Amino acid sequence: MPPPRPGLPCTGNVRTGPAGGPPRSVGRFRTERRIHDVSALEVSDLTIDYAQARGKHFRAVDSLSFSLQAGRTLALVGESGSGKSSVLKALSRLVTPSGGTIRLDGRDRVRAKDYRRAVQMVFQDPFASLNPSHTVEHHLRRPLLATGYARRGEQVRTAVADLLGQVNLTPAADVARKRPHELSGGQRQRVAIARALAPEPSVLLADEPVSMLDVSIRLEILNLLNRLKEDRRLALLYVTHDLATARHFSSEIMVMYRGQVVERGPSDEVILNPRHPYTQVLAAAAPSTGATREQVREARLARQAARAQRDAERREVVVGDGCRFRPRCPFAMDVCAERPREAVIPAASGADTGHRAMCWLHTGTPK
Repeated sequence: MPPPRPGLPCTGNVRTGPAGGPPRSVGRFRTERRIHDVSALEVSDLTIDYAQARGKHFRAVDSLSFSLQAGRTLALVGESGSGKSSVLKALSRLVTPSGGTIRLDGRDRVRAKDYRRAVQMVFQDPFASLNPSHTVEHHLRRPLLATGYARRGEQVRTAVADLLGQVNLTPAADVARKRPHELSGGQRQRVAIARALAPEPSVLLADEPVSMLDVSIRLEILNLLNRLKEDRRLALLYVTHDLATARHFSSEIMVMYRGQVVERGPSDEVILNPRHPYTQVLAAAAPSTGATREQVREARLARQAARAQRDAERREVVVGDGCRFRPRCPFAMDVCAERPREAVIPAASGADTGHRAMCWLHTGTPK
């Protein structure tokens, strides 16, 4: 067996903060995290700007803050252009944020190598995320060798078989010899999930992991991710545009629009009692489980109309620090040009469940 991984060194001055992953089995590191209740990943005031022509900048993410807890799922919901992909790029260190911090297990100054072990991603397209010239075993062997969890020879083959078994790809020996073109879309995504699990991460980023798959196997993949999250006590960030899956496979939902978080809270509270006008638009455009064919058609037309309006909005410049939804909002007021305070949305019982909305309709006018 490989030697246990040493403590996570805090070297360098990395803005996006972070740290290494826990040992292969549930041991001292994860136990300490539960005892002290440290978030697996904590993001504070994350801001991402992209350079444009003539020295201008486009703000893709504006002061985003949230935390991920071990064994729980947070869904990040929004349409195309909401900033979801930019958030993932920052969390996976593919882009450097303009501001803010990202702390992993309470640390904000950690080596990049350790951070990348602890934070892994499952990409949206299983047809592009795997090298077509390499076998499944090769895809899984590389992260095992790079992290030292397995050596060459029989130990690697055993570890590969174990990973394939965890994602329900059997017989493992046959699957390991295949190349991506010999697998179905669902099988490819399972291989991608197994590869992400190889370094024993504590945080898993799932970028719309079922949107490219056939409807018949989406539920299987989501159930697999849910089981792995519970078995391994992973902190899971599930990025999607689908409110239905967000509700059923996450404990909390965070809704983004054009780089700003407009609403967050427990999944049922946000979906069944949406308070921000944008969340209400999303909920109205999503067909329910028992929707008729006509209702599905109306929802599809509503989404198409919303997409056309959103594309037109992208050509507009929203001046000021206020709500970016105000050009579309039927309740827009002059005060919406100012950044709203976070409003507490109590449950029907009057209890504070953590439901919040960034909207002047619920916070009152500024003083």
